[in-house]
Amino acid sequence: MPQESAGTLAEKRAVPTIKPPRRPAGTLYRGREGMWSWVLHRITGVAIYFFLLVHILDTSLVRVSPEAYNAVINTYKTPIMGLGEIALVAAIGLHALNGLRIILIDFWGWGTKHQKLMFYIVIVLWAVLLIGFIPRQLMHVFGG
Repeated sequence: MPQESAGTLAEKRAVPTIKPPRRPAGTLYRGREGMWSWVLHRITGVAIYFFLLVHILDTSLVRVSPEAYNAVINTYKTPIMGLGEIALVAAIGLHALNGLRIILIDFWGWGTKHQKLMFYIVIVLWAVLLIGFIPRQLMHVFGG
């Protein structure tokens, strides 16, 4: 058996380089449309939940004290609350349209492939609906 020199052995045992894992591209939740859709859906859902909680509490006041109920209802007639109604309608509209988008992603095979396009469709539909609502609401709030 021929003996090999130390230099020859070192050349045969080259240390492999370790590469960091490649970040997957095109997944749903990586700072792109899918992630923003997820974040907006959670924010609007929580906002709607708290609105419903307050709505149930203020409506239940009518049984406890009709005067307190009337006082609360009168605070809702202020311009600030009128602007709050715009925010509420915006949250409900975005949450509903994005919920339909999520249903399409979950139940149809092509949904995941086209989720980015559906996100932009949701945003455009939401903007169109708000464009129809906001001027009318502002006229109601500010007496136009």
